[in-house]
Amino acid sequence: MKKIKEVLTNNKKVIENYFFMTALQLLNSFFYLLIYPYVIRKVEMDAWGIFIFASSFAAYFIFIINFGFDLPATKKVAESTHKNNNLNKIFVQILYAKNLLFLITTVLFIIFLITVPFFRTNKLLFTLSYLQIYSYILVPQWFFQGIQNMKRVTLIQFVTKMLSLPFIFLLVKEPSDIYVYSFIITSTSLIGAVYIFISTIKEYKFEFCTICASEIKLLLLEAQPFFFSSFAGTIKEYSIPIIIGSYLGMRDVAIYDLANKIIIVPRVIFSSINAAIFPKLITNINDYVVKKILKYEYILSTIAIVLIVVFGKHAVKLLGGEEMSEAYFLSLFLSVTIMSWLVVGAYINFVFLPNNLQKEIVKNQTIAMLSFFLICFAGMLFANKNIFIVGFAIAISGILEILYCVYVTKKSLLLNSKQIIIKNKLHF
Repeated sequence: MKKIKEVLTNNKKVIENYFFMTALQLLNSFFYLLIYPYVIRKVEMDAWGIFIFASSFAAYFIFIINFGFDLPATKKVAESTHKNNNLNKIFVQILYAKNLLFLITTVLFIIFLITVPFFRTNKLLFTLSYLQIYSYILVPQWFFQGIQNMKRVTLIQFVTKMLSLPFIFLLVKEPSDIYVYSFIITSTSLIGAVYIFISTIKEYKFEFCTICASEIKLLLLEAQPFFFSSFAGTIKEYSIPIIIGSYLGMRDVAIYDLANKIIIVPRVIFSSINAAIFPKLITNINDYVVKKILKYEYILSTIAIVLIVVFGKHAVKLLGGEEMSEAYFLSLFLSVTIMSWLVVGAYINFVFLPNNLQKEIVKNQTIAMLSFFLICFAGMLFANKNIFIVGFAIAISGILEILYCVYVTKKSLLLNSKQIIIKNKLHF
């Protein structure tokens, strides 16, 4: 008990940070799970599929705006916790850089809206989905991760989510109300984001200082490796609904969305572990600790997959009804991503990044992306067009990600047991 108490005391900030990070993501997941049975039955599968399609397209622009800033910015904040001038400069630099990229993506979005017929037909839905991405600029989640204080973000987002519930249940009654639903989600997200942004500036007394173009350029160059390291994985993730909608139809997009919702809760619970540990562990990497983290993450993700197998069918029936039963079988394929997100995330944060192996991260994500697209399009071309082909491609690409991380780690002796023994002897 004394040992447990000591561990809890020494890692109080990490535990608190993990709790609120996980609570925030669970809040988002459970919120959409809570309203899903109601909304899917009111707007119906085709309209919901178009909404998910538009949201997935907007997610590409979120990736561009974030541009790999978040991880290096979190590290800088963690190292400058007691230096307010440094925090001010980091905050303003990231804010200006993201706004610059937002202007560029807005031009690209308008071009798509004008030139693509499907976008023009559903321009209001696409526009509402696009506007929501500005909340990712206003909410400096990377800042609160760095100072290990996610409490504020979690509480404010909880309040705004709860405020949106009565509007959803009162105003969303038929398929055409998908526009109303989209407006409610976007407006409440932006309101919460504005409040977080203003309160952060006031509490930390941040000032909008002048940032020259050379500083923004340097910031982009620093973030560039992180952008490219996540490029392939992000493109793969966000392309899934686009591929399903383009080849199979909006009903199958709705099926995929439900399957994804089934696996998102355990994936969120466990994937926050790495992000919560990162600010503390990055300043004092220990091979022995990293190996223990990996071991426990394999065990936790395996348990989560088993739970999906056992309870997934009941969850699909409860949320979507019998007509969406295909979502259960698809969720079995998608459950592999619980392990790949968790384990690969640990390798990236605690093995590759500390050893400056950004190139290996890029290679890993590229292999996963190429294998996904190859299997997916080969299946669509030579077999019957089926959503399970997409699920199979997702599962194989996730397994390949893990195998590549293990291969690189063993080849380069990055977690060498002999080194660990030596370190422990020196320590004692």
